[in-house]
Amino acid sequence: MLNTPVAYIIFNRPRHTQETFAAIRAQRPAKMFIIADGPRPGHPTDAECCQKVLKIVEDIDWPCEIHRNYAEHNLGCKQRVITGLDWVFEQVEKAIIIEDDVLPHPDFYPYCDALLERYEDDERVMVITACNFQNGQRRGDSAYYFSKYNHVWGWATWRRAWIKNDHSLKFWPKWKKSEAWLRHISDKIERSYWSNIFDRMYRNEIDTWDYPWMASVWYHGGLTATPNVNMVTNIGFGPDSTHTVADVEQSGCPAFPLGLLTHPDEVVQDQKADRFVYDHHYCSLDDRFYRRMFLLPGRVVGNIIRIMRCLIDFRG
Repeated sequence: MLNTPVAYIIFNRPRHTQETFAAIRAQRPAKMFIIADGPRPGHPTDAECCQKVLKIVEDIDWPCEIHRNYAEHNLGCKQRVITGLDWVFEQVEKAIIIEDDVLPHPDFYPYCDALLERYEDDERVMVITACNFQNGQRRGDSAYYFSKYNHVWGWATWRRAWIKNDHSLKFWPKWKKSEAWLRHISDKIERSYWSNIFDRMYRNEIDTWDYPWMASVWYHGGLTATPNVNMVTNIGFGPDSTHTVADVEQSGCPAFPLGLLTHPDEVVQDQKADRFVYDHHYCSLDDRFYRRMFLLPGRVVGNIIRIMRCLIDFRG
């Protein structure tokens, strides 16, 4: 039986919920918080699908203290998750958070249990994630390393961290002009990428909760414990997804066992790992091209420009 409370976030996808809820049932958590959004106006299938999902999570066949927070009307991705997790952390000091399209490896749960206890009072660590985007590369000799990126496809945190989440980003206008922001992301292209996203979040142009959470973790200097293998499959890629949209349903990246849980000697950001994540997970090919152009010596850039001009003249 799993002693750490599980917060399970659901909406309108019965097939995904059936699969991920079965995986949670296998862990038999002693306490669960179920957070559900309501049907969207103008979406005729939502009401039926939402009811099917709620029926699935009624099937609690193990000893479990169950708490439910169901929205009667649709709150949207941002407000539903934020208000739901606020409700969770009003009642417990720590929790594992799973969304209806996230399927962690069984090793994820004892990994969270151990790290939630180990770093309970360490303000430097704010998140524990199941995600790894290193394409098979290991970072350090331990089972996990520390990243600035708090990926949320299967994660865990403490009340002490979540209460620092400022979903309206009130701190952002001042912070973006500070030396602290320049130090946090020294690369101009990457800093521009995130500044654009946080600007849009501040203006309420994106309906999501995870970008404000990431900005809040960064603002408070927090790090994320990241496994050296990917421990989660996102089964939500498909045409009915909110953010991971695809033309057809996709199986997602495979999840792997963690193996022996060994701990790093220091709580320090792995900057090489984070550079790899930005280059291969976040930024576009154009971003990479321009960033590399900025980093090249001036003589090399000049030669490239001269070659391009010659090609243009030749074709003209």
